[in-house]
Amino acid sequence: MGKNEAEFARWFEQAVLPRFAPVSVAALLSTLVLIFAFQADNIAGKPLHMALIAVPILVQVYFTSSLAYGLMRVFRVEHCVAAPGALIGASNFFELAVATAIALFGPESGAALPTVVGVLIEVPAMLSVVSVCNRTRHWFPAPQEAG
Repeated sequence: MGKNEAEFARWFEQAVLPRFAPVSVAALLSTLVLIFAFQADNIAGKPLHMALIAVPILVQVYFTSSLAYGLMRVFRVEHCVAAPGALIGASNFFELAVATAIALFGPESGAALPTVVGVLIEVPAMLSVVSVCNRTRHWFPAPQEAG
């Protein structure tokens, strides 16, 4: 990366990205509220179905992210690679599944329930993984300076 590109990247990260943080969190929360509003009857009326969907998702997210993050620690990969790697490895891309299920079967359909439960479970689980990654940054070697 050249000097101008590095300066632009630094400016973008310091001046532009922080302005989008509140908007992105608000957009995520609004989307979740709308999705769950359409599925309220299914979510409230089918607790066993919720558990049967949620438990494997939680196991998968925490197992996969822990495995990826742990292996990257063992191999001394930089944190800037390890943390996103753990998140990408554990992600289920429920946003695509939700969009597809709603487009094919409608927002109130039973077919959309697993995808909505997936979002309901995956978002907080992934946020907890992010929290762990941020708190364990010191486990990883310092980034190498580009020369």
